[in-house]
Amino acid sequence: MPENLDNAIADNAAGPKKASGDSGSVEQHDLQDQIEADKYLESKKASRAKGLGVKLAKISPGGTV
Repeated sequence: MPENLDNAIADNAAGPKKASGDSGSVEQHDLQDQIEADKYLESKKASRAKGLGVKLAKISPGGTV
């Protein structure tokens, strides 16, 4: 899904904001709204991940030989 959302944002940014024709007119969401939606979805996905995102490691200082 992230690739699809990234592609959709890129396509919407490249296209016109508003288009009209004989059958009617179409207006897209603002780019800022799309970026905020992407950030929200990514933060929601990150909150579901296991762990705290912090890796603990035991460090022992090296001694002289």
